[in-house]
Amino acid sequence: MLRPMTQVTRRHVFYIPGFDPVPPRAYRERYRREAARQAALSGYEIDKGVAPQGARFGWGVTARIEGAEVTTGLEVLYWADIVQAGMKGGILATYLALARTAWAYVGSGALFRLMRLRKGPVIAALYPVLVLLGQLVLALLAGAALGAVVVWLVAVAGLALPTMLAAAIRTLAFIAAVWLFLRWCARRDHLYAWYLMKDYAFSSRHGGAYPPEQEARMALFADRIATALASDVNEVLVVGHSSGAYIAISVLADLIRAGRVPADGPTLSLLTLGHVVPMVSFLPRATRLRADLAYLSAQTVAWVDVTAPGDGCAFALCDPVAVSGVAPPGKRWPLVISAAFTQTLKPETQTALRWRLFELHFQYLNAFDNLPGRPDDYDYFRITAGPLTLGARFATRAPSKSRIERAVNRHTGVAA
Repeated sequence: MLRPMTQVTRRHVFYIPGFDPVPPRAYRERYRREAARQAALSGYEIDKGVAPQGARFGWGVTARIEGAEVTTGLEVLYWADIVQAGMKGGILATYLALARTAWAYVGSGALFRLMRLRKGPVIAALYPVLVLLGQLVLALLAGAALGAVVVWLVAVAGLALPTMLAAAIRTLAFIAAVWLFLRWCARRDHLYAWYLMKDYAFSSRHGGAYPPEQEARMALFADRIATALASDVNEVLVVGHSSGAYIAISVLADLIRAGRVPADGPTLSLLTLGHVVPMVSFLPRATRLRADLAYLSAQTVAWVDVTAPGDGCAFALCDPVAVSGVAPPGKRWPLVISAAFTQTLKPETQTALRWRLFELHFQYLNAFDNLPGRPDDYDYFRITAGPLTLGARFATRAPSKSRIERAVNRHTGVAA
C-alpha cells in the first residue's frame, strides 16, 4: 500500500505535453504568466523558486496558498524532438499519410465508434483531411489554369510548337503550379491542417501501438519519475495533457508493475487534462494502452481526469477506461470532472477564445476568472503548488453527472 499523505510542503511535478513541437520554455513561460494572473485573482502568492535537481527542462516556484508554504519543482518531460521528426516529410508524404490515417480509422471501424462519444474531436480529426483535400483540388485547378495560360501565351507569341512539346510544357506548368501552391499551404498552414494531419498520422501509424522511439522515451520518463519517488518530496504529481495523457497513463502503469513506487515514498498522483485517449485506444493494435488503462484504474494512485465540453479537441467527460471497454471489476479511477468553461470563464473571455481552438485546448493550464459562485475545485495552480495532494484535494468531489461511461470500443483486446 502507498503511504497515505494529504499535506504537502515539497512537490515534484512532471508535465507531459501532447503532440507539440514547441520548446519546453513555452510551458515555463505559460505557467509563470498564468500563475501570476491566477494568484492575483484568487488572493494567494506564487513566486519563482529553484528548478528540480537533475531536470533537463524545469523551473521552480514557491507558494503561499491556503495559509501554507509550499515549494514545487516543475519539469517538462521532453519529446518535442520526436514530434518534430514526425512532422517532417514533404507534400507527397503528407498525402500518403492522410490516406493511411483515414484507412486506419475507417477500416478498423474506430471512426464510427468515436462518433458515438463526442462529435467535437471527431470533427477535429476530419477537419485536416477535408482541408488538405480541398487544397489539393484548388492546386489541381490552379495547375490546369496555368497550363492553359502557358499554351495560350505560346500561341499568342506565334510560336508553332510540336504537339508533344506543347503537351510537355503544359504538364510542367501544371506540376509546378500544383507543387508551389501546396508548398505554400504547408509552409503557411494558417489553418493548422498540416500540423493536425501529422499529429493523427503519428498516433495511428502503428494501429494504436506505440512507435519504438516513443517507447524508448517513455522508459526514460519512467526513470526520471522513479528518481523523484526516491527523493524527499511529499508528492510526485504527473500531469498529462492531450495526447500526453495516454503517455502518462502508460508510464505510471509501467512504474507500478515494475515495483518502482516505494510504499514509504512520496505520494504518486496523476492528473490528465483534455485527453484524447480514444483516438488511440479504439485502434486495433492499442493492446498495450488498453492494458495500462485497465491496470491503472484499479490501483491506489489518485487519478483525476479534467476536460470541458467547450474544448472541441478533447473527449470531454468521457471516462477513458470505461469508454475503451476495459473497465475491470475493481475499477477505482479516474475521477472524471469538468473544468466547466461556461461557468468558470467570463462571457468576454469565452468570446475571445471562441475561434482560438488551440488556446481553448490549453485553458486547463491557464488562469480561470474568479466569478461569483464559480466551481472552485479545479485550479491548476492550487493543484500543482498548493498544500494538498491531488487525492486529498478531490477526496470529497463527486464525479461529473454528465460523464460518459458506456463502452463503445470495438477493439478491447489487451496486452498479456
